Amino acid sequence: MNIEHLKLFIRVATTNNISLAGKELGLSPAVASTHIGKLEEELGVRLIHRTTRKVSLTEEGVALLPHAEEVLASIEAARASVGAGDVLPKGNLRVTAPSSFGRMHLVPTLKGFLSHYPDLSVDLHFSDSIVDLVEGGFDIAIRNADLKNSTMIARKLAPDKRIVCASPEYLARFGEPRRPDELRDHQCINLLGLETLVFETPTGQVSIKTKGRVRTDHGETVRDACADGLGIAISSTWSVYQHLERGELVQILRDYPLVSETAIWAVYPSSRLLAPKVRVFIDYFGGCYGSPPYWDEKLRGSIL
Repeated sequence: MNIEHLKLFIRVATTNNISLAGKELGLSPAVASTHIGKLEEELGVRLIHRTTRKVSLTEEGVALLPHAEEVLASIEAARASVGAGDVLPKGNLRVTAPSSFGRMHLVPTLKGFLSHYPDLSVDLHFSDSIVDLVEGGFDIAIRNADLKNSTMIARKLAPDKRIVCASPEYLARFGEPRRPDELRDHQCINLLGLETLVFETPTGQVSIKTKGRVRTDHGETVRDACADGLGIAISSTWSVYQHLERGELVQILRDYPLVSETAIWAVYPSSRLLAPKVRVFIDYFGGCYGSPPYWDEKLRGSIL
């Protein structure tokens, strides 16, 4: 069985696109299609459903996939055992990430990553919607969420500390709330899905449903509207640390921390075969952010 054919089959299973999978491996669409055909001919079964819009695995293809991954994982382990695994990863890495985090914390460190791995190229897809990795053909997704009940394979890159902020202008006009329940008397800028905030208090957890005239599904818009004095908002420190340093935002309700188990996660489709390009991406960016992450370290002792 041809190993290159198996590599292509695995990429087709991930991308649902023969042309894209072939391109990642340096193959033309015609050659990629021929290779899949040869693999099917050798096995005597159809592995892929082909339509004009996309491809998907047949029942036999689904059954073959874990075995193909095991074969390639074994080969990679064998190469590593004799020193051949030191070759730098190459190819194309498709990454999806939240737009705000991607712009602020992926792009600025991308130059260093690409200089370390000159044979890698990166496709970045920024969206605040949850993107299906398999459907979109992505190798890895960055997510800021609570994944404790998720069945996905993930590695934590950094904590996602969330705080309550307001601008000095807003506080001068409307006063500063001293307890969580006082938020009910203030304009709050709500991120869709986060209208209810849970605080730790000396008497236990308290839930506050906030209200306001501005709602959005975009984290940077929440931050910018808050800095413009439109209301109080909950934001991640990775998003607002520069505004806090410049005095454009002020942290409030410090004695009542928000209850949150969110973090910055690197999520990938399969643990059976962690591609070298995915592994080096996770290791590099996890190391870049640090523990504590650099955005919290900048604020340590002065604000947080």
